[in-house]
Amino acid sequence: MDPTAPLVDIKDLHVSFTTSNGVVEAVRGVNLTIYPGQSVAIVGESGSGKSTTAMALIGLLPGTGKVTGGEINFDGKDLATFDEKKMQSIRGDQIGLVPQDPMSNLNPVWRIGTQIKESLRANNIDLKGKTADERVAELLEEAGLPDAARRAKQFPHEFSGGMRQRALIAMGLAARPRLLIADEPTSALDVTVQRQILDHLEGLTQELGTAVLFITHDLGLAAERASHLVVMHRGRVVESGPSLEILQDPQHPYTQRLVQAAPSLASARIREAKAHGEHADDIMMASEPSSNETVIKVENLSKEFQIRGAKGDKKTLLAVDDVSFDLKKGHTLALVGESGSGKSTVANMVLNLLDPTSGKVYYKGTDLSTLGRKELFDMRRKLQVVFQNPYGSLDPMYSIFRCIEEPLSVHKVGNRKSREKRVAELLDMVAMPRSAMRRFPNELSGGQRQRIAVARALALNPEVIVLDEAVSALDVLVQNQILHLLADLQEELGLSYLFITHDLAVVRQTADDVVVMKQGKVVEQGRIDDIFDNPQDPYTENLINSVPGLGITLGAS
Repeated sequence: MDPTAPLVDIKDLHVSFTTSNGVVEAVRGVNLTIYPGQSVAIVGESGSGKSTTAMALIGLLPGTGKVTGGEINFDGKDLATFDEKKMQSIRGDQIGLVPQDPMSNLNPVWRIGTQIKESLRANNIDLKGKTADERVAELLEEAGLPDAARRAKQFPHEFSGGMRQRALIAMGLAARPRLLIADEPTSALDVTVQRQILDHLEGLTQELGTAVLFITHDLGLAAERASHLVVMHRGRVVESGPSLEILQDPQHPYTQRLVQAAPSLASARIREAKAHGEHADDIMMASEPSSNETVIKVENLSKEFQIRGAKGDKKTLLAVDDVSFDLKKGHTLALVGESGSGKSTVANMVLNLLDPTSGKVYYKGTDLSTLGRKELFDMRRKLQVVFQNPYGSLDPMYSIFRCIEEPLSVHKVGNRKSREKRVAELLDMVAMPRSAMRRFPNELSGGQRQRIAVARALALNPEVIVLDEAVSALDVLVQNQILHLLADLQEELGLSYLFITHDLAVVRQTADDVVVMKQGKVVEQGRIDDIFDNPQDPYTENLINSVPGLGITLGAS
């Protein structure tokens, strides 16, 4: 085998799906080359064809997906001509896969060790008894799981998200494949865990000489982890080349938009602009709000939950531990932390959906715990919320008009005619066409649904909006649009935002003040610039340093 020859050489690949509306071409004339040991990333939004291209390569196209043209050369053999039996000899053994969602890709009723043995057996590595157990422990250890022999006996539900992802990496590399496809391998994980896993994966694949194909929508992550970038848009490759070259000098208008919108790269631009004493004008640097009035005051807030321990005995979990902060009028305060830090529990207490165990939440000086039912109901008009998942927060049986109009009718605001007028105004505010009124949530994209959720939150003219991971489920370009929309609305209506997020790159762009939480406690809080430029706590520093792409120098943009 010639070491200078490509390991993967995809030529003019076409992939189609048959739907009730006819044939849809998902991949249109894609060319892609990967050399032995090279790391390549395909970047693009949902629907760009990036995952379809990777799944065609490993022969796992979903549903009615079919390769309709072109070649998929792997090690000189055209996989497009292989039948399923021949593909099985390549899959796992030559090409490994780390899929996106660890929960749906691990069997919940099998122990982790059994699942790894199964993947070894599928690749004709049939080890027995103690030898098999030792090999499983070695693979888990290699993927960065301590105490591997004990972990192998556990079930997926006993693992955290990061541990499950490591188990999938162990499976993907079990048969020592020559190519590993990592499909959004860390998109559901906290940045610090993501960084550890990607560092580990990098070390491991370099050691084994494995080539890696990353599929991701995060440009910062792609540029940091892959030497070569391939940008896809609507089924076509619009640009490809060395990562840094593409970031520093994107040629295609779509790539330019992606580079502008990626939060981690925007953070890098803010930092560079500051270093040169310039103003980064394309970035939503939070404007200096004039007011100093406190809208929400959180004082010594704590929350305990009763949980069952391992032996069924009752235990107390202190989810929020003595948290205090002030949200000023017209400001954006970001509450940042990893999963389990208690940030969403704090948000639920601010929204009065959970009662604190101790401590107080004040809205403009009024202690929320002293309000009766009617006063609380009136109070809700002032405090609204936009949740993370636009798919779950809109009633699928309601038309868009009804979704937005519901808070108005619940609070008996106006008559039918004035409510219709208000819904039309709200659609204008969030830049959605008025014709959307007659449509239903399932007819809209994720970004459009999130705009509807924002419109609904604005219906009652609130003063405070709690944004609970409100952009984390969206593609970067859509995310960027929603963040700009929120910034414009804040300026226009004088809104105050409590932004709950684990994404520090987004915080850098949008917040005035930040409160960093870890295991229920506040470890640091202050102005966004102070915290980013000079973090005092090692935990905050680690969070900031883990933002993918933050260390990339963009040069003149």
